[in-house]
Amino acid sequence: MYSFNNDYSEGAHPRILQAMMETNLEQNNGYSLDLHTDHAKELIRQEIGREDADIHMITGGTQTNLLAISCALKPYQAVICAETGHINVHETGAIEATGHKVLGQPTPDGLMTPALIQKALDWHTDEHMVQPKMVYISNATEVGTQYTKAQLEALSAFCRQKGLYLFLDGARLGSALTSPAGDLTLADIARLTDLFYIGGTKNGALFGEALIILNPDLKQDFRFLIKQKGAMLAKGWLLGIQFEELFQNRLFYDIASHANEMAGKLRRGIEDCGYSFHWASTTNQLFPVLPNTVMEALSRDFLFSVQTVIDDTHTCIRLVTSWATKPEAVDAFLKALQKLS
Repeated sequence: MYSFNNDYSEGAHPRILQAMMETNLEQNNGYSLDLHTDHAKELIRQEIGREDADIHMITGGTQTNLLAISCALKPYQAVICAETGHINVHETGAIEATGHKVLGQPTPDGLMTPALIQKALDWHTDEHMVQPKMVYISNATEVGTQYTKAQLEALSAFCRQKGLYLFLDGARLGSALTSPAGDLTLADIARLTDLFYIGGTKNGALFGEALIILNPDLKQDFRFLIKQKGAMLAKGWLLGIQFEELFQNRLFYDIASHANEMAGKLRRGIEDCGYSFHWASTTNQLFPVLPNTVMEALSRDFLFSVQTVIDDTHTCIRLVTSWATKPEAVDAFLKALQKLS
């Protein structure tokens, strides 16, 4: 069976593995205090145009979200997000376990807006309820949609007006930045958020995310928090080497572009077969609505996840492409779909 289940089914891009092999017998300082991590941070600072950025390499997305949110919020404060947000539905209550309530807001497309944030603010008015203090967004979102520069500028201005931190989950940021519909750059995101992270796990690395803190109020003692939460990797250079490679010679963007190209090929083929999508996505996650009979037949040869039941006879599935998705696999899926249609 060929898997379209996620974008981390494969190990890592060969260039990353080669870099790790070439440095395998080097002796490095631990806990991300090594030269490779220092170089990776400098490459990222150059890319975002912010020499004042604090950058921390973390092993996974849930840890990164937990650290970023628990760092910013006081015990009585909460974070606002889309109801579909990763911190709300895919992290086993990790944020709540740190003592911070997640205020999920219904949204038809996974995107937050100033109006949705205002609804949460209007509901939480005094000291008998938690105090909203942060807005969490992801780009691309969990349903494949993405923010435009105008949308992110509006969110940023609103959050600053209301005294709210803006945090962007970038687990699939590479896909959003290289999408045909995207008009944001890393420099734009650094200008418009208080903190964000660049995902490596879902973009060709073995593991790892790069958390970037821009707001000076959130920088102090962050390494203490990393250690306390069990997120400080002793062999931290393994993270540094991967991001060093990702941000040399545009590998980060090339990997994401390939994933988007494969998704685009899938999208066009599915549309040609007459099927629609539950959410409009131009990134590497697709959500086609298929008859149950077609879905069940496809599941014999392809692995994918069921997203939501549409009605008694139709289901929305999720297809995800990656840096390693083969054009032949996309062709095989579309050929099978054509036969069933």
